[in-house]
Amino acid sequence: MVAFDALVHHAVELSGAHGRRPRVLYVGTAIGDAEHFTARMSEAARVAGFDLTPLHLFPMPNVDDIEETVLAQDVVWVMGGSVANLLAVWRVHGLDRVMRRAWESGVVLSGVSAGSICWFQGGATDSFGPDLRPLTDALGFLPYGNGVHYDVDEGRRPLIHRLVADGTLAAAHCTDDGVGLVYRGTELVEAVTEVPGKGAYVVVREGDRAVEERIEPRELPAVRP
Repeated sequence: MVAFDALVHHAVELSGAHGRRPRVLYVGTAIGDAEHFTARMSEAARVAGFDLTPLHLFPMPNVDDIEETVLAQDVVWVMGGSVANLLAVWRVHGLDRVMRRAWESGVVLSGVSAGSICWFQGGATDSFGPDLRPLTDALGFLPYGNGVHYDVDEGRRPLIHRLVADGTLAAAHCTDDGVGLVYRGTELVEAVTEVPGKGAYVVVREGDRAVEERIEPRELPAVRP
């Protein structure tokens, strides 16, 4: 079962949607628009009281006007999977440009794993195989690297640190699972979490080494079933 927990509800809250059912776009490109997961997301949205629109690009777009569909949403929520494949497919369909217009118009852009890295300059990814590799050609709306799964994949922290230390990434904003980062424009304004005890981290370069600072996230209230 998939449920929308506190982070998704917080994204909806940030959108300012009120007096009607919030409109959430689910984008599953990174897992090939897997139908079984789209069905689970649709059920989670029904339970949460959201109007969910899935945007599929496999085998072809499932909507007549991608830009109109995206711009009509309060929140875009992007699923994890292969961030490299996601970026390639989005660019073929012009979705990268559409997402920038949505961001500039005030739509809340959000996601998990690959659906987080895509908004940044890049980060550490297993898109190319089991060994983590750098990815540096993401959308770059946020001018930082992004480290996801920081507490559950032991290889990600050292790779992020190396990429910052050698200047591949100017800085990196990283999260344990269950933690979200909130930006206004390109400014990081808050870290929030739906799991107690988890952390967020900012990694910057000092001389020829990377220095990491932990940020204590604000714990979000639990979502009542």
